[in-house]
Amino acid sequence: MGKVLVVDDERGMREFLTIMLQKEGYDVTSAGSGKEALEYIAQKAYDIVITDVRMPNITGVDVLKTVKECSPETVVIIVTAYASTETAVEAMKQGAYDYITKPFKIEEIKLIIRNALEKRKLREENLLLKRKIQEWTASGLIGGIVGKSPAIVRIIEIMVKIADSPSNVLITGESGTGKELVARAIHNYSYRKDRPFVAINCSAIPEGLFESELFGHIKGAFTGAISAKEGLFETATGGTIFLDEIGDIPQNFQVKLLRVLEDKMVKRVGGNQDIKIDVRIVAATNKDLKKAVAEGSFREDLFYRLDVIPIEVPPLRERKEDIPLLVEHFVAKYCRIVGCEAKGVSPEAMQRLTAHVWNGNVRELENVLERAITLGSGPVIELKHVEEGLQRGLPHKKALSVDIPSDGMDLEELLQNIEKDLLLKALDRTRWVKKDAAELLRLDFRSFRYRLAKYNISRDEE
Repeated sequence: MGKVLVVDDERGMREFLTIMLQKEGYDVTSAGSGKEALEYIAQKAYDIVITDVRMPNITGVDVLKTVKECSPETVVIIVTAYASTETAVEAMKQGAYDYITKPFKIEEIKLIIRNALEKRKLREENLLLKRKIQEWTASGLIGGIVGKSPAIVRIIEIMVKIADSPSNVLITGESGTGKELVARAIHNYSYRKDRPFVAINCSAIPEGLFESELFGHIKGAFTGAISAKEGLFETATGGTIFLDEIGDIPQNFQVKLLRVLEDKMVKRVGGNQDIKIDVRIVAATNKDLKKAVAEGSFREDLFYRLDVIPIEVPPLRERKEDIPLLVEHFVAKYCRIVGCEAKGVSPEAMQRLTAHVWNGNVRELENVLERAITLGSGPVIELKHVEEGLQRGLPHKKALSVDIPSDGMDLEELLQNIEKDLLLKALDRTRWVKKDAAELLRLDFRSFRYRLAKYNISRDEE
């Protein structure tokens, strides 16, 4: 509870307020005069000062002015008689939080003090939040996330606000944008930072092993279960579970994961005991989960359980102003790893890196710079060193070029025709082996079948 200073020259009122506030759990100091109050204020900081207005020599307004000079964040509440309400109103103009008229109700003053402390706490949290954001954005580096662009600053603001929240987080963005870095930063700046951060790549777990890996199993639960095994949710107790590529979890496991998110309990495969867990869930995907929900490949209720706090990490092409900072960061990092002297980057090389369209995002940029430092020589990274890495990258994706007729066009119809045409071409190339056609178009089989039904595509279309 807060520290309170009660100031009143009337002994009975002073003792009454002191006893009442002590019973509420406050740390209370009492002063019988304005002079005594100022002596206490000079020695100690208080959360709240409750002072009578009319006192000889040094008045409550004098106490108010001194408090605001010494400790602007301290809340001052004025106690006044009916005859001196005008003085109390004047004190409000000079920074008093509120005033109470005698005689007052006990519940009234309790409520005012509670509200005052909550307001003070909120103000302190906001100041701390602003200070953290200013410090992190000034350095351009937070938890491995490099950048000062508006998009990155916004992500930092969200991370700072939600770090200690128990709410689930869904991080979206293209491959290579740094979704796991965001997840780790959320964990590292939370009160869970000293507990485990367990990262799980959902696309790397065979479908039949999801439940055993995440929830664990008892001895003899299945062939090969020669001993009991703790699941990753239990391993992460008190910390954070990072479910990367959450869009790839099989449908038969989605309902089980949903139940865990709702009940905060896991049950090992083959076991009957519910095990209580305390973990923060952060998930990530480069897929459009809303689209997957519409197509029926991802449960809607699970999506809304995960998407409590959404964070979208923008691709590098949308925050080019961060590229020089990233270049500086990666050059310093790999110079340390290789053990060479710190290198500079020529203006031509920096211009080329900034102008490049990074389909692989930050991961591709890092690879190019690692190669340039490892294989290059000399104190400066030149354009030729950069070009060698860029030429080994994947070819840029070419946009479909379509002219708009002078009388306009039906965009929806055009897109549907293109999609249907590509579906038929994929089927034709794979001789109507639907599974192969789905893989050719980078679609999961359920999404592929959904599209075939949408356009009434059957073998007759051949």
